[in-house]
Amino acid sequence: MGLRTALYEEHLALNARIVDFGGWDMPVQYSSVLDEHHAVRRAQGMFDVSHMTLLELTGPDAAAYLRHLLANDVAKLKTPGKALYSVMLNERGGIIDDLIVYAPTPEQPELWRVIVNCGTHDKDLAWMQQQAASFRVSLRERTDLAMLAVQGPQARATVAALLPQAAGRINGLSVFQGFDASDLGGGDWFIARTGYTGEDGLELMLPGAAAPAFWQQLLAAGVLPCGLGARDTLRLEAGMPLYGNDMNDDTSPLISNLGWTIAWDHDFIGKAALVAERDAGVTQQLVGLVLEGRGVLRAHMRVVIDGVGEGETTSGTFSPTLEQAIAFARIPVTDKTEAQVDIRGKLHAVRLTKPVFARSGKALI
Repeated sequence: MGLRTALYEEHLALNARIVDFGGWDMPVQYSSVLDEHHAVRRAQGMFDVSHMTLLELTGPDAAAYLRHLLANDVAKLKTPGKALYSVMLNERGGIIDDLIVYAPTPEQPELWRVIVNCGTHDKDLAWMQQQAASFRVSLRERTDLAMLAVQGPQARATVAALLPQAAGRINGLSVFQGFDASDLGGGDWFIARTGYTGEDGLELMLPGAAAPAFWQQLLAAGVLPCGLGARDTLRLEAGMPLYGNDMNDDTSPLISNLGWTIAWDHDFIGKAALVAERDAGVTQQLVGLVLEGRGVLRAHMRVVIDGVGEGETTSGTFSPTLEQAIAFARIPVTDKTEAQVDIRGKLHAVRLTKPVFARSGKALI
């Protein structure tokens, strides 16, 4: 038996198929991955993401600590509650994890929130505590809070209607911004216009004790429950990498389509290695693949580019939006647009594209 979120009984009541995910018993699907995927692209769906690790950072050196720890720069965060996506690197420039940081809000002006992946929980916390030893900063894990992602073109309007006290603030949120909503009662609430699907929507942190009742309100409002299966197809279509597949401790952001997350004008762990890699010339890239015919793309398939060399897929799925098989692949740097992928010993034609296939309900290729 794995760890269970505050919503575990709700998943069982809906006959969700439960799987182990990073040590947690999580719903992979309720009805079908296809239906859940389309609900998010076309209307609204909700995900229990309480397995993610929520950390709170306080102390006079919290901002300086985060600037040292992360390749992106929290000094960019001028708006209260604004979020920043970043990678956290080792000294070799390899990616320990990717994460989201939320700037303090007027209600809690000394509190930084950091969300890291559940599968990297132990190594992340050990690394972060090790680096914190040189700073006046305190890290606290909030295991008492649940996290819900409500995603899709109708998501914000639905949540605003269910939380009328916060409706004005929800409707006024800019993309990648959040706010404290302690006035909702029952403990700490934080609502942010972020997500991992390529659609508009919200992520809510709320007391675990309040999560089942709010889940039921969302159900009654017509929000479809969605599992990890749809979350994976949505994020891959949207060009969002998955830790452990598309990046890891041995890959740098420069070869993981994450160069845009590096703020070169500040000092951070791993910067020297990245500068050396950049100056020597990056030799690999993460690209998108679209299978030209029928078939299935998965991780760890051989990719052949004539006259250039070989690479490997890192993630793959069937895209419900494109109705084609798609994948990410790490390959030698090239400007070619055609390649072949090895499916069960036979080479099949694929098109090389930017690794963003669909967002905001629309195909981009």
